[in-house]
Amino acid sequence: MIPFFTFLTAYFPFILYFIEKRYIIKIFNVSSHEFLNFIYIKAEYFARGKVLLSSEYLVVQGATALALPTKMGQRMKIQELSGSEVLWNSFDHQGKKWFEAEIDLMGLDVVESSDPDTAKFIKKLFRACCNNNSEFLSHWKKYKIDHYLEFPISWGLGSSSTLIYNMALWADVNPYHLYFDIEDGSGYDIACAGAKGPILYTLGDGSIDLEQVEFKPSFQDQIYFLPLNQKTDSREAVKIAKKKVPEKSLINKISDLAEKVLELKTLNSFEDWIVEHENIISSFISEKKVKDTRFADYWGAVKSLGAWGGDLVLVTSNQSKSDTEEYFKSKGFGVLIPYKELIL
Repeated sequence: MIPFFTFLTAYFPFILYFIEKRYIIKIFNVSSHEFLNFIYIKAEYFARGKVLLSSEYLVVQGATALALPTKMGQRMKIQELSGSEVLWNSFDHQGKKWFEAEIDLMGLDVVESSDPDTAKFIKKLFRACCNNNSEFLSHWKKYKIDHYLEFPISWGLGSSSTLIYNMALWADVNPYHLYFDIEDGSGYDIACAGAKGPILYTLGDGSIDLEQVEFKPSFQDQIYFLPLNQKTDSREAVKIAKKKVPEKSLINKISDLAEKVLELKTLNSFEDWIVEHENIISSFISEKKVKDTRFADYWGAVKSLGAWGGDLVLVTSNQSKSDTEEYFKSKGFGVLIPYKELIL
C-alpha cells in the first residue's frame, strides 16, 4: 500500500483538480476547504494567558512575583503556500477578525493592514525574529498565519505576550530574548505563556529566576475575577514603574508577600494579605485603591492585577455566588469569573 503522504506528493495536481471539481467532498466526506487546510497546515502553537497576583509595578524592579497562567490563551496556525508574502489574520474570542495584514517577505514591509499601529508592532516582531535566527524566513514561501484568542482582549490576559511566545516557537528562538528585544517589561508574562502552573518569577541583573509552585488555596471557591471593561496600557505601567526607584526594603517586603501568600490557609488571612499588598502598591505609585474608588461598600476584598485602573481585578466573597454577582451587576459589571474557571 502506498503511504498516504507519498500519495499526496505524487498525485497532488490531480488532488487539486478533484478539489476544484468538488469531487473531494464525495471521496473523503469533507469539504474542499477543510481538506485544503489539512494539506497545507504546517504548524500550530499555543501560549497561555497570565494573571499577576502580586508585585505589580515592582516585578520590573527585581521583586519576586507570584504569577498565574490561565487556561485560556492564544493559538497560532501556520500554512505554507506558494508565493513570498505573509497573510496575517487575528481573530477574537468570538471568532471575529479584528486585524489583518499582508507583509512582503523581501523587506518585511507591510503592504496593507487594517490597523497601522498593530502592523508596525508585527513588523518589529518579524525583524526581531530574523535577528535572533538568520535562517528564519530564509526560504521564500507564502505563509498564511491565523491567530485565535480565547479570551476578550479587554481582560488584559496577554494578547501581546502570547503572540510573542508563539512567534518565538515558530522562529525557533528563545522567547525571553525575543521579548526583551521588543518590550521593556519584566517578562513574567512570557514565563506564564509556557508554564504548567503558578510560578514565582524574579527578574535579576541579566538573569531570570523561575520556580514552579503550588497555589491551590482551599478557599478558591470564594475567589473571583471581575473584568472592569477598561483596557489599560501595560507599557505605560512599565514606564511609570521604571521612573520610580524603590528602596531595597520595599523590594524585599513585596517579595516576602509573594511567598507568604502561598502559605495562607483561610479566606480571612488572604483578605488581610490583599489589604496589606494594596496599601504598599498604592503608596508606591501614589494612586487610590480600586476598592476605595469603585467598591467602597463591598463586603469582601478587592485587588488590582497588573496595571492599576482597568483590565481584571480579583475579588473575594464569603457570600453566595449569586449574591456576589448581584452586587457587581448593581455596579454595572455583569461578568464574574470563578477562580477555577480561569486559572490553570
